[in-house]
Amino acid sequence: MRFLSAFGKAAQAALIAAATVFGIQAASTPATAQEKVTIQIDGAAVPYYLPMYVADHYGYFKEEGLEVEFLYANAADILNNIAAGNVQFGFPNGDAVISARANGLPVKVVHSTYQRGIGAVLFKQASGIKTPADLAGKKVAVTSYGSPNYIQLQVMMSQAGKSVEDANVEIVGTGAILDALKSDQVDAIVFSMLRYYALKAEGVDVGMIPSDDYLPSHGNVLVTSENYLAANPKVVKGFIAALDKALKHIVDGDVAQEVSMVIDTYTPTFAPQKDIVTEIINEVFVKTLWQSDDTKANGFGYGNIASWQKTIDVAKEYEAIPDSFDAADMVVEKPADL
Repeated sequence: MRFLSAFGKAAQAALIAAATVFGIQAASTPATAQEKVTIQIDGAAVPYYLPMYVADHYGYFKEEGLEVEFLYANAADILNNIAAGNVQFGFPNGDAVISARANGLPVKVVHSTYQRGIGAVLFKQASGIKTPADLAGKKVAVTSYGSPNYIQLQVMMSQAGKSVEDANVEIVGTGAILDALKSDQVDAIVFSMLRYYALKAEGVDVGMIPSDDYLPSHGNVLVTSENYLAANPKVVKGFIAALDKALKHIVDGDVAQEVSMVIDTYTPTFAPQKDIVTEIINEVFVKTLWQSDDTKANGFGYGNIASWQKTIDVAKEYEAIPDSFDAADMVVEKPADL
């Protein structure tokens, strides 16, 4: 229970005092009451980080003895800060974590929050594109040759018996890539599947091929440093427990209600997009990102080592990282078992 009666509080205080007299630590007392920690989140405050805000709003972090501050940065800076000990937790995308680990940063995935990546090929239905093979001869935009989306495009076309050279790949910046598709400057873009719903809402007859159907990956995941995990296992477990409570709260509850709460309290600029955000949370996050067959068997945040290893090995094959490495060294398989 979150609240104790006056009698219950007095009894608890007496037990703790007695335990202190006899040199015994009460089992129910948190290792550190209201431990202050910081999590740095990829990008900016957006309602898609719903579980973090739900954990904060409903006191799930507090129940675990944590006072959590939210900061925002790009993935590379987050991982550098984690490795340097400037922040305790990070929530970057999985591809960035792989790159950081391959380049020697001692970062650890303690909760594979997103079970899949959110990359996808988006195209107008009138283009005739239905499979990756249909991208041959088409103008396809990516944000850079170094982006995970470009690797996804290479893998997708290779599995379709084609080469990325069979498509006419163009580099278009993040801010212009959607307009490039809408104005028919390109036939397809490899970008975020979340934009599929925004395009639909604008009346664009859009199709989608999820990249994860061809190359398993992960979106945002909870990370800390190896040193922090070793020195503060109870804090890490507490953060994970609060995150899991929030995920269950959302999945078992009223998504629309929680989206309204988060937009009103944490991300007010998204008020005009409330309906789209609710649809995306219901259709993408609840159904495929936060949950999978693995999480049904092992709990939220399960780290499928084989899946992570495949992503790592493909990153090495396409020279996105200097060397492959053992996924088990980077990923906690069952967060609840920490």
